[in-house]
Amino acid sequence: MRTNQPFVAARIESSLNRRVESVLRRLRWHDAIVAHTGYGSSQRLRVLGRVILLPPGKNNTALESAREQAWSERRGWRNFITQPAVRRFVNITVAGKVISATTDRSGYIDITVSDHGLSPGWHHVTVETRDSGPASLPVLIVADDIRFGIISDIDDTVITTYLPRIFIAAYNSFVVTESARIPVAGMARMYRDLLRDHPGSPLIYLSTGAWNTQPFLERFIGHHGFPPGPMLLTDWGPTNNGWFRSGPEHKIRSLHRLILDFPHIRWLLVGDDGQLDPRLYAEFAAAHPDHVAGIAIRELNPVEQVLAHGTFTGRTSAIGPRRLKRTVPETRGHDGSILAPHVKTMLRGAVADPNPA
Repeated sequence: MRTNQPFVAARIESSLNRRVESVLRRLRWHDAIVAHTGYGSSQRLRVLGRVILLPPGKNNTALESAREQAWSERRGWRNFITQPAVRRFVNITVAGKVISATTDRSGYIDITVSDHGLSPGWHHVTVETRDSGPASLPVLIVADDIRFGIISDIDDTVITTYLPRIFIAAYNSFVVTESARIPVAGMARMYRDLLRDHPGSPLIYLSTGAWNTQPFLERFIGHHGFPPGPMLLTDWGPTNNGWFRSGPEHKIRSLHRLILDFPHIRWLLVGDDGQLDPRLYAEFAAAHPDHVAGIAIRELNPVEQVLAHGTFTGRTSAIGPRRLKRTVPETRGHDGSILAPHVKTMLRGAVADPNPA
């Protein structure tokens, strides 16, 4: 009888990473922590990060300094050139409590901490390995009385990428410098206004993009005035079951986890019609109407539609709130300035007013 082993491609990836890591460690490369943004409730905290290898003479401080200088000239392909630290032991310190964990075969940290003792708001936890030195990872704790939150796609919702047309997407992801990337008009202001109207509410960025791009995306949202928030990305590569990870499965799995982590929150789901967001969000909302306050879809303009799909569907610019199976309202528009008033109308009555008169 066969044992339940990971898919062959996953085993090959793990073996290759171990061999490369072994060679680099003999050359005195050492651990460095890549900080991802975690989140949690009063009951549990999800800590996210990655351990990679850096050459001699560089450390976490040098890594952060390089990121700060990268904005004007760094080309996207550099985000993908990293060597993970495979199955590396790490110590995570949360409010004085030390938790031990191990990175996966791609160097990622994704653990849940119970009884963390952190109050609502932004905090930092410390992560370190035997030779990395401590690194500070941001985490957002959401108060138990919060009833509203935003889940936002990134590609063509926050940043214009022209996905899924593969050559255009590849050029934008790998060749274009970071400072040349363009935000979707009005979206940052819409998010800021919604969070101002609902103080303490979380904004979660959910994307099928690679974790390698997370440092760039953090710089991008900060540079263009988007509110900070945890990011849930994916690792491009083989899984335990196949050659490639499924973007739709990643989104659905993340949505289900978020409603388990925050059972009292009703989410505004924001995406675009360049990929599968409308269908995924509609199906999720139909299955979990009590957890979805509404859906907002950013419609690609004619040029973006041609680049993304090869055709122009001729959709209208903006429509007011409409119903999906008579349970969850939806609205659409070309950008944040068009979406914003419709979203506010759509949410009226869908979530509790945090500032009643």
